[in-house]
Amino acid sequence: MYKHIHSGFSPLFSLPDLRSLRCVEVFVNGFSTRPYLIRAIYEWCVDSGLTPYLAVRVDAHTVVPPAHVKDGQIVLNLSSGAVRNLEMGNEMITCSGRFGGASFDLLVPVEAVIGIFAKENGQGLAFQGGEPLQPPPGASAGEESKPVPHKPHLKIVK
Repeated sequence: MYKHIHSGFSPLFSLPDLRSLRCVEVFVNGFSTRPYLIRAIYEWCVDSGLTPYLAVRVDAHTVVPPAHVKDGQIVLNLSSGAVRNLEMGNEMITCSGRFGGASFDLLVPVEAVIGIFAKENGQGLAFQGGEPLQPPPGASAGEESKPVPHKPHLKIVK
């Protein structure tokens, strides 16, 4: 169930529908896997002819049209027909789109992304946890961190 919001961005999917899709953010050498996974699912949607939707938790660092935010969240249509100048960096996702006929520049911190999925079939990834994960203590982009030995853990997700 979604509500159409004018031209480019048409979302407001029920975010509980994303509960079946989970992804745990991992940090490798101080870098989050989140931006890489977001870009991978985006590319998969585009290559498959599907519409990529980005679910975002809106906070003080997120710049989106406030009138389209519902319960502190917004879902954005990232298809090529809906946005212009899309850049998906490691820390920020930026683009411009139209809301109610007015152009709007969007700034979405990668940490604020709840999930990315295809509109047509709901397949994609949702990131676990309500708050962005922080890198482990002592791990930063400039420092080398020693791997912590741990037992591998796999979990079946349906």
